[in-house]
Amino acid sequence: MKPILLTALAALLLAPSAAHEAAENLEAHFAAMTPAEVRAYELDVMRRIADLALIPPRLNTSPLPEYDYDRLDYGMTIGIERTPTGRLWACWVAGGDSPKAFFVLATSDDDGQTWSKPRLVVDAHSKNLPMDRSVLVGNLWTDPLGRLWLFFDQSMDMFDGRAGVWAAVCENPDAERPAWSTPRRIWHGVALNKPIVLSTGQWMLPISLDQREGFGPFKGLFKELDPLRGANVFVSTDQGATWQRRGAAVFPNPDWHEHMIVERKDGTLWMLARTAKGIMQTNSADGGRTWAAPTEPPGIRQPNARFFLRRLASGRLLLVKHGDAVDAHQGRVKLSAWLSEDEGKTWEGGLILDERKGVSYPDGVQAPDGTIYISYDRNRATDGEILLARFTEKDILAGKLEGPKSKLKMLISRPLGSKKSPGGRPATGAQHLDQRGGVSRCPRAAVAAENPHVLSLRPL
Repeated sequence: MKPILLTALAALLLAPSAAHEAAENLEAHFAAMTPAEVRAYELDVMRRIADLALIPPRLNTSPLPEYDYDRLDYGMTIGIERTPTGRLWACWVAGGDSPKAFFVLATSDDDGQTWSKPRLVVDAHSKNLPMDRSVLVGNLWTDPLGRLWLFFDQSMDMFDGRAGVWAAVCENPDAERPAWSTPRRIWHGVALNKPIVLSTGQWMLPISLDQREGFGPFKGLFKELDPLRGANVFVSTDQGATWQRRGAAVFPNPDWHEHMIVERKDGTLWMLARTAKGIMQTNSADGGRTWAAPTEPPGIRQPNARFFLRRLASGRLLLVKHGDAVDAHQGRVKLSAWLSEDEGKTWEGGLILDERKGVSYPDGVQAPDGTIYISYDRNRATDGEILLARFTEKDILAGKLEGPKSKLKMLISRPLGSKKSPGGRPATGAQHLDQRGGVSRCPRAAVAAENPHVLSLRPL
């Protein structure tokens, strides 16, 4: 037998013994560690796992049939946007408000009357990973150049204490086959709401680096980020090529921040944010570098839920919140729209967009003709509907629909995948209006059975 074969054979025969010896050495090494050293080792392992969220995600531009409606059984809205030529893009979360989350996007070329099947999916899960890698928070935005931006986060599990905001840009969002840039990471945290364009021409993006240090085994993993935690604002002076952190507001009882900003006519910035106690406000007089101590906004009451705030082309401010009064609410019911002529001091109108329970998470955009589009969701884990309201400022002031194009409760999507009842028995999912596809179980959405603890991390 040749020497090289003898050497290889000897290595194979000795391998189990060597492995056993290595295991014993490791066991002895760990046994000699102090509790502090063990904890340091655990944190090092978890940090390496968290680093898996730094791997650039891939956009799936051919998601069918794997991500067709018959494979989905959950719906939480992310955002809506309109291209310069009128195509509507909608984005929502499938899989669950949980580590199972991933993004689905669809389009409408008839002003929201009908919608395509899923055209783009961002799903960061992999069978090769030790745990889920989620895509849970983000938005859509058409910039002043007409490009469509998709912002999304990527995190291990629900929130690994760092996460990260990624952005992909589409130069031809009206094309039959839109082309997207390779996603790039802007910073840590998440960005739920759209940028605004300041009077200086700078773009300002709200980014939340949650004041909580991470969930479960990730808690306390990134201590070096603690001074940066809060409702951050990032600014681009070069049309999105680069983004720089400008400052942050820190809120009591934080709950994901979900902050939105408008620039007032005097040049100051007004920020509203979500907290566990409801909506809170702060102001900045230096372009977002420093922020005043947070307070409750006079005359506005909102549950612990997302709202929508934006300046319209008319100069008025638009606020979409819960409740049939600006200063009251009854929880996540009665999604309503309001207008302010005096920079948010008082509010008029009160158009009820959807009176039903379980409606939430409004996002919106205004077309050049003044039409306002608001997307939201209803009963995420059961009906899973993503809905659209189309209306005008005149409708808001009248408190009813008066415009010829105005319409409420328009369906964007409804999952067709089967759902499980609380007792674990399958229950047929609601059917989409165009009766697309059959019914099958979404493989990523069995959250309650696999991870019952995660459902309490973010209020539904």
